[in-house]
Amino acid sequence: MPTLDFTRNERPSLGVELELQLVDANSFALTNRIEDVLAAMPADMRDVVKPELMQSYIEINTDVCDTVADVRVDLTAKLNAVERVTDSLGIKLLWAATHPFSSWQDQLVTVNDRYYRLVDLMQDVARQLVTFGLHIHVGVDTGDKAINVCDRLLRYLPLLLALSSNSPFWEGRATGLHSNRSKIMEGLPTAGLPHQMRNWSEYVWLINHLIDTGFMNSIREIWWDIRPHHNFGTVEVRVCDMPPNLDHVLAITSFVQCLVTEISRDVEEGTYQRDYHPMMVQQNKWRAMRFGAEARLVNSDDYQQYSVQERVTGLTERLLPTAEELRCADELSSLLDIPANTGAKQQLEIFEATSSRAEVVRQMIERHHW
Repeated sequence: MPTLDFTRNERPSLGVELELQLVDANSFALTNRIEDVLAAMPADMRDVVKPELMQSYIEINTDVCDTVADVRVDLTAKLNAVERVTDSLGIKLLWAATHPFSSWQDQLVTVNDRYYRLVDLMQDVARQLVTFGLHIHVGVDTGDKAINVCDRLLRYLPLLLALSSNSPFWEGRATGLHSNRSKIMEGLPTAGLPHQMRNWSEYVWLINHLIDTGFMNSIREIWWDIRPHHNFGTVEVRVCDMPPNLDHVLAITSFVQCLVTEISRDVEEGTYQRDYHPMMVQQNKWRAMRFGAEARLVNSDDYQQYSVQERVTGLTERLLPTAEELRCADELSSLLDIPANTGAKQQLEIFEATSSRAEVVRQMIERHHW
């Protein structure tokens, strides 16, 4: 059975991946023009600005960063470079997790054998993946540690989803959900909340089994809300919708880095992990999908309900010493402002005021900044 060697990281390094929408500057509809964008990009950015499954996506990756401030500098430079190209092509970047009116049926699969194999295997479940997320990597030192951190971080994933919720529309209509992207992603058999695993060995066995039995084509088709990444030596948090701007991305990134650092130290110190029922996480995820930052989430320690603002306030206070050590205290503190101003709330407020989904796109593009 093939082994997976976990790349060791001695510090909680950071890597951030943005999935942004390519929209036509006049109609504000999704546009299948990633090839045009990539062809016009400077050669030295080809490894960090990439295509994704659909031609209306663009993915922007950071280099390995030490601090959230480094992430800001890295992404600001790359976003400016990308926007110079897209502006010249009559394309705008939309920071949202689904498009307010463009249909998935009009999107073209990127010319790539891997993507064709995926669509052949998954059919319309894959074709509907016109969704855009934020992925955050934090370095850890061993595979067993990564599995343990993933397990202990599970309970915080619904809160992260609530804070990032930014996909209230699908197929030209309001869905009633603040994160419809999450429900679409759960259509994949290897997405959603992961199964709890005991150690790295069990994870390796499971991956090999799923590939050997033809259930998936490669390890890259594990799309859980959180997963270990053996090549990078990270815990990768994938639950988040694409937030509406870079400030929200950085606040959420600081939160994830602090949580992983704190949990990693707890693991090293042998701190007892309080048991909690997986259904607690499942119900909280549904609450976050449905209500976004207006959700009331159940605390798995006392089984009482708390508002997203209450949870954020308590956790920010607890994590502030870690944030100061990691030099991201300002970004973590800005997390307190997000519940009142999520992307989903902004989109719904614009639509209520204008009754125009095109206007939702236009105003969301105007508001984003870095």
